[in-house]
Formats: sequence, C-alpha cells, structure tokens
Amino acid sequence: MEKKLKAWQGWLLFGGTMIIVFVLGLIVASLMEHRAEVVSIYNNKKVDIKGIEPRNEIFRDNYPREYQTWSETADTSFKSEFNGSQAVDVLEQRPEMVILWAGYAFSKEYKTPRGHMHAIDDIRETLRTGAPKTDKDGPQPSTCWTCKSPDVPRMMESIGVNAFYNNKWSAFGSEIVNPIGCSDCHESKTMNLHISRPALREAFARQGRDIDKATPQEMRSLVCAQCHVEYYFKKDGNYLTFPWDKGMTVEKIEEYYDKANYFDYKNALSRAPILKAQHPDFEIFQLGIHGQRGVSCADCHMPYENEGGIKYSDHHIQSPLASIDRTCQVCHRETEETLRNNVYERQRKCNEIRTCLEKELAKAHIEAKFAWDKGATEVQMKEALNLIRQAQWRWDFSVASHGAAFHAPQEVQRMLSHGIDRALQARLAIAKVLAKNGYAADVPMPDISTKAKAQKYIGLDIPKEQKAKKEFLKTIVPRWIEKAKANGRFSKI
Repeated sequence: MEKKLKAWQGWLLFGGTMIIVFVLGLIVASLMEHRAEVVSIYNNKKVDIKGIEPRNEIFRDNYPREYQTWSETADTSFKSEFNGSQAVDVLEQRPEMVILWAGYAFSKEYKTPRGHMHAIDDIRETLRTGAPKTDKDGPQPSTCWTCKSPDVPRMMESIGVNAFYNNKWSAFGSEIVNPIGCSDCHESKTMNLHISRPALREAFARQGRDIDKATPQEMRSLVCAQCHVEYYFKKDGNYLTFPWDKGMTVEKIEEYYDKANYFDYKNALSRAPILKAQHPDFEIFQLGIHGQRGVSCADCHMPYENEGGIKYSDHHIQSPLASIDRTCQVCHRETEETLRNNVYERQRKCNEIRTCLEKELAKAHIEAKFAWDKGATEVQMKEALNLIRQAQWRWDFSVASHGAAFHAPQEVQRMLSHGIDRALQARLAIAKVLAKNGYAADVPMPDISTKAKAQKYIGLDIPKEQKAKKEFLKTIVPRWIEKAKANGRFSKI
C-alpha cells in the first residue's frame, strides 16, 4: 500500500530541490565564466611567447584587456586622504623621520610609491641610489633591483642568483630596463601564476612548507608576496633573504635579527643599531580580518571585470578605494561613502599614534647624542640604545607597510603603542645616564620643523646630492637605455 507524503514533507522536498537547482545553477554560471576566461587566455593567442619575456608589450596582442589595464598603472591621478598614486614627499610632511633615519639613505629622500609602471624611473631618480659615474661604482648593491622589473628573473636565469646579487646596482643599469609586468607573476606559455624570484620559495622551504602546493587563491597573494614583504640583504654577497624562520610577526622577526646580531645601520645621532623595515605588506595583511578570511591581494587590488562575456582581472593595480563598486561592495552592502569613511577612520586612528611615536623617537635620538657629547660610555648607553632599536623597529614595521592601517588596524595600533612605551623608556634611561654624568636639566632641542632644517641638522648636503643625481640622469641613464635598445631588450611602451 502506497504511503502518501504529508503536505509539509512535500513542501520540504520541493524547497530542497529548488535549493539544489539554485546551487547547481551558480556552479554552472561560475564554470561558464571561468570557461570564457580560459578561452580568452588560451584560444585567442596571436603570439607564441616562451621563457622569461621581460618586454611587456609582447603580451599585448594575446591579452589586450589585461595589457590595457596594466598600462594604466602609469596614471598618477588617484588621491585619497592618505596618499594615492602620486609621489608625495613624506619627509616634508614628517621631518622627524629624517632624524630617525640619520646616517641612512632614506634620510635623503622618501616618497610614497607610484604605480608599477614607474618602478624603474623611480629607483633611478631617487637620491637613495646615489649618483654612480660608471657601471662599477655607486653605494647600493645590485640586489636593490630585485623587485623592480621582469628583467631580474631573466638575469638570474642567465648569470645565476648569487652573481646577480653580488654586484653593484649600476652594473645592471642597461639590463634592468622594463617596468614591473607580466613575467613577474605569470609563466609566459600558460600564463599560470608562478614564483619568479627565489627568496619567497627559499623562505617557505626553511619553514618546511612547499610553495608548489599553494592553491590558486593563495597564489593570488603569493605572487605579490615575492616583493611586498620584509627582507634584508645578508652581508655575505648581499643575498636577499626573508627573515621568517621564527615567524612573521614583528616580535618574531626581531628575534631572528637579534640572534644574527643584524642591523641595517647605526643612527648617526644616537648610535643605536637600527633595523630598517622594508614594506611588510604580506605579513601584516595576514594578521588582519581579510587575510584571516582567505581574501587575496588580487581580490581587492585587481578586481574582476566583465566585457562581452569575457571575465578578466583588472591589472591597474591600485588602491581598492579607486573602484569601491568593484572591490569593497562585492562583499559589503554599505554605500561607497560609508565604506570609504570606515577606511579613513582606521587610518586616522593609527596615524594619531604614529605621530606621537615619531616625535618621541626623534627626541630619544637627539637626547642620546647629547648624552654621548656629555661623556656617556657604551656600558651606560646600552639599555637606552636597545630600547630605541626596539621602538623604531615597531614604528617602521607599522608605517613602511602599504595599507597597514587598514589591513590590520588592531595589530598596527598594538605595535605603535608598544613602540611608544619603549621610546619613553629609552628617554628615561638617557635621563638617568645624563644625571650620572652631571647633567639634570632638559636637553635642548634643535629646530627640525622642516625637512630642510632636519637634514641640515644631521649634516646632509642635499643640493650637492641633487646636482650629482641630475648629472647622472643626464649622462649615464641615456647610455643605459641606448645599450638596452641596441640589444633588443627595451620595451617600446
């Protein structure tokens, strides 16, 4: 005898069927979108590209949409409350940073980064790379080129990784000529995402992790992590290394450096052995809510576009605030104004603490110099200098990272707050040293209210540096470019 379904059971079966059909529909739609993307990439090739191809224009005919959006990284018009795509003179805005970097090239010039298209021009033009007169001199090692061009993996393959690192920056001026582009992230034949530089792969291996097992979603961040990370040059051969062996937090990386007795420079005023953070974007991003939820760098900085049924990634890599409708609002339903203000609110709060720490650190460096001048000994100054080192490391790790105040605002505020604590402890320790040496009054502070005044105080002759750089750009760089053109290595962008 047949048993009839009760009414509620029928409705439940119907509802369950509709849900399954809906889910299957979403899967099919996703597969069709992916198929359209695959067809665009693999079946419409006009040029056969093999090996490491650093000339970005070679990819244009095969991938016109990606190429067009990539070329827009030359645009410097986007502005937000905190930077944008223009080169902003940070030392002019925050002259205390000149004091923090006294004795290091960053005290000469530090501007906010522009788009990837400007990578080569910006490293040539900055005062930090000096003004070499030949291809065999200059203050910086060739390792400084590592993240600036797809010519780098080409050179590494040609002459070897060690030989590439262990040279002068100026030695490869006619070789590293094409800006950051396709081969930095993609394998030329298949366009699969790949790791084109050894440091990230080596860091994973030392941690016992196999980067080749990374998922496609993870790779959408890892290709960025080849460069947007903290790194240092090992003194023997300037070998580029990621200090992740003990972990990726500010404390764990500090522990790694301390064990190696490493420092980037000694501050010219305080003599403190300073760690200079590079741009630990990947490390800090992983500590924030988006990183913890599996969002990739590309999800926000390279949002998908649809054109004529073709889905592709927008390669105009820039702030997500430039296209909130295609970035933030993919997941969040608030208005553009609300989302933008949410970002600014986090940035403002982090910057409040940052400003306090910079001022305290600048005073600590100046007071330490005063203590040395009053006859302080190394034994007396040891505690204060170590505290300055710790405070400045937490400051630099927080502010050198692009977008840190949004990526992980709680972590950034934690690091900056700990930095203030150590800076104040350092100043107290210096006051005690001064008292032991017969000085109990306030330390007189110089006028460092502008970049020019701060640079003069630490002994920099910027007009001389600028004159030498201008001559370098006028005479040496054109020779590099002509040689690259003659060898067929220069892109015609």
